[in-house]
Amino acid sequence: MVHKYDSKTYELFLACFQALPLAYVLSKRVMVCHGGLFKTDGVKLSDIKKVDRFKEIPDEGIMCDLLWADPVKTQGRSPSKRGISIGFGPDITSKFLADNNLDMLVRSHEMKDEGYEQEHDAKLITIFSAPNYCDQMRNKGAFIIFKGDDMKPNFT
Repeated sequence: MVHKYDSKTYELFLACFQALPLAYVLSKRVMVCHGGLFKTDGVKLSDIKKVDRFKEIPDEGIMCDLLWADPVKTQGRSPSKRGISIGFGPDITSKFLADNNLDMLVRSHEMKDEGYEQEHDAKLITIFSAPNYCDQMRNKGAFIIFKGDDMKPNFT
């Protein structure tokens, strides 16, 4: 970014990103984050609220996993393809949602050909809004609207 803008602009962007929440919950039913779930069981929404957002992203822990973890099709946890955080399976998603009285996890950390993908028995959605990522992937971009009491995702 420094090659496009001056260092003052870069610092302003950093400050803005640090002020964004790590996750949020829609209608007490759907958690939205950038990456995914955690290396350990038992993480509660209250634990996420306690994380000091105004610091560098650590190499492990709640903040790291919320930003870098990715879903995998296999059960349990596995090493990450990114070399940081973890891959988490359908059982990890189900347990986290049950432990926190949630129905669904929405995340955005991976390009998807159709702009979105439902996984983990439709309890996890990856949404990716950038079409033709890096001007070469030919993927679609998508967004979700949740309406009404049923909080059913509507994709565009």
